[in-house]
Amino acid sequence: MIFSKLFTNASLLCAGNPLLRSLNSFVSSYGTSRMLMMIDEGCAVNQEAYTALLSAYSRTALFNDAFSLLEEMKNTPNCQPDVFTYTVLIKSYLQVYDFGKVRVLLSEMEIEGIKPNTVTYNILIDAYGKAKRFTEMESVLVEMLQRRDCSPDEWTMNSSLRAYGGSGQIEMMESCYEKFQCAGIEPTIKTFNILLDSYGKTGNYDKMSAVMEYMQKYHFSWTRVTYNIIIDAFGKAGDLKQMEYVFRLMQSERIKPDRVTLCSLVRAYGQAGNAEKIGGVLKFADNAEVTLDTVFFNCLVDAYGMMECFPEMKEVLELMQSKGCKPDRVTYRTMIKAYSIGGMTSKAKEFKNQLASLEENQPGRKMFKVK
Repeated sequence: MIFSKLFTNASLLCAGNPLLRSLNSFVSSYGTSRMLMMIDEGCAVNQEAYTALLSAYSRTALFNDAFSLLEEMKNTPNCQPDVFTYTVLIKSYLQVYDFGKVRVLLSEMEIEGIKPNTVTYNILIDAYGKAKRFTEMESVLVEMLQRRDCSPDEWTMNSSLRAYGGSGQIEMMESCYEKFQCAGIEPTIKTFNILLDSYGKTGNYDKMSAVMEYMQKYHFSWTRVTYNIIIDAFGKAGDLKQMEYVFRLMQSERIKPDRVTLCSLVRAYGQAGNAEKIGGVLKFADNAEVTLDTVFFNCLVDAYGMMECFPEMKEVLELMQSKGCKPDRVTYRTMIKAYSIGGMTSKAKEFKNQLASLEENQPGRKMFKVK
């Protein structure tokens, strides 16, 4: 009885509704056989239920099943696929970079008279931008702007800025930002974080500082992400004074540093050859109870390796063990590289053997052979 209510009450199964998420989870676990059994029991399976099952198939890369279900929906009364159905499929194909299938789905939507909505366009813009397919991204954006019934929003703006800024196209990013502002779309803290990250990675520190001042002037509270971006940018620039100032500011605002923060500090001190400061970071992490992981310890290994602090580098393995972390391929390869550059061939060979042992115990991976 409960399943009959769930499958027939369309008003409860709107996009984003917790019930729809639960149904997604259900069909992911039980699949078509359970759904068919419900049909046999007299449950009226509606369009939302079909879409939920299609979503479960596509999220688990069962695309043939998803497409078969799509065809079945087309031939089932009152279960025709809509923009939400197609958007679910499009998103899944974009996640595996199958742009050809996406084009097929968009063409099919056009034939069926189903127009993309803002969510569809935003998913396309974000995926094309991340893949650096700027021609397609811009084409989708133009199409979106030409629609009177479909307006861009902050997600559209942020995806576009991230695409241009992340590829170093700063002028395009700035031009895009101005156009979105003229369209009445207000920036959010995420927007400013994208600008800061883009300026920092391209060495535009004056513009980065201008964004920081603007945020403070108009009371945009910095988040942990904001602080991490700024700390990393100053660290890579070798401006340890500014980096440490922002780190102190972060603590004074009672925003707890995380693994990303500490990695940036360690990298900066490693590049500056300051092993003592790295020791200070470790003490801070211990006192502040920051959760550390293998990524952080790999960063630590790399920093000590750059400075040829080999005893400290080896001690990181013991520290990892005490924190419940296991070395991975990156750990061993970083140590092998450091020992090889330092002319310590016997040590390098020792860790090559450990790497080979690690890979031997993980099937499906290419073996690293010791010469």
